[in-house]
Amino acid sequence: MTRRAPLPGPAAGIAIAVLAVVVLAADQLSKSAAIASLEERQPVPVVGEALQWLLVYNPGAAFSMGEGVTWIFTIALALVACAIVFLAITRVRSRLWVVVLGLLLGGVLGNLADRLLREPGFGVGHVVDFILTPWMWFWTDPAIYNVADIFIVGGMLSVALLVVIDLRLDGTRGRDLARREEDEETADA
Repeated sequence: MTRRAPLPGPAAGIAIAVLAVVVLAADQLSKSAAIASLEERQPVPVVGEALQWLLVYNPGAAFSMGEGVTWIFTIALALVACAIVFLAITRVRSRLWVVVLGLLLGGVLGNLADRLLREPGFGVGHVVDFILTPWMWFWTDPAIYNVADIFIVGGMLSVALLVVIDLRLDGTRGRDLARREEDEETADA
């Protein structure tokens, strides 16, 4: 099986940006639709009790934890977005990493936009959550989330998987590098 050539830097960066914009648009459009059509804290069954729409404004992180330090989440989201952009420009050449980081960046930007632009104010805005899956209980609360959250969680799980399988940002694998070094040592001998 032949290996695909790594993506050129500009192509990788553009692909990440396009994926991020698509996810950001899907997130913000779905939040706008939820705000326009749902009453706050009034559940609407979608698939019986398994999936419901429930509009809430989340001042904290997951499950409203850290409500008093919203600005920290804003800074963390901004740093993650900057790190992904830096990697997109300087290191990412793997198609899988491009997809994962593009979708993750879109999710991060979706929630960052809420933190920056929604009430009660810049940097401390509340994130719009509207997807309720009561069967997903964590601690004492059911999961209520949004499209951005889906891409953030999926992206982080995908990052962990890519790290476990040792796929590097440039598309090489650790074993490929070791094999190349062995070949170079053999050629030098």
